[in-house]
Amino acid sequence: MTFRPCSRQPEVREMLASGHWPQACPSELRAHLADCRSCAELLVVTQAFQQSRAAASAQVKLPPPGAIWWRAQLRRRNAAVERVGKPILGAYLFALALTILVAFAFAISQARHGLRWLGWIGQSGSAAPHVDSLNLSALLSSGGPLMVLISIFATLALLGAVAVYLSAEKQ
Repeated sequence: MTFRPCSRQPEVREMLASGHWPQACPSELRAHLADCRSCAELLVVTQAFQQSRAAASAQVKLPPPGAIWWRAQLRRRNAAVERVGKPILGAYLFALALTILVAFAFAISQARHGLRWLGWIGQSGSAAPHVDSLNLSALLSSGGPLMVLISIFATLALLGAVAVYLSAEKQ
């Protein structure tokens, strides 16, 4: 067994790489392959790899280019929707937390002071509204600050929801 490569192996490799084996191969190189075990093994291994590569490339069936383009556009659009959805989800969570906080503060206020706002509604529930019911100072002195606060938070929540909706529509 020799560990030195044959001196004609580069020539055999060149013939195999260029695809000239066995049609355009000189007869003395074919005779050499019959005698040289190293070159014969190179020939067998190289041909096996070439046949395997040809078989594998023949099996590859690509989808039509239109389908590839459509899938790429769909992935791009879904990624954009996901990117836009994250801040909107944050805004929804913020609005939910704020609403829960206001409801909790309202519940605590009502537990401490009783249900005074029901009396305020009964006072202004007559058929003809009083001019004093529209006066802000009268509203604040009659226990209405909670109602004003609730109205302000409801307006802010509504405006925030509209802003989130409009920003989602633009995207």
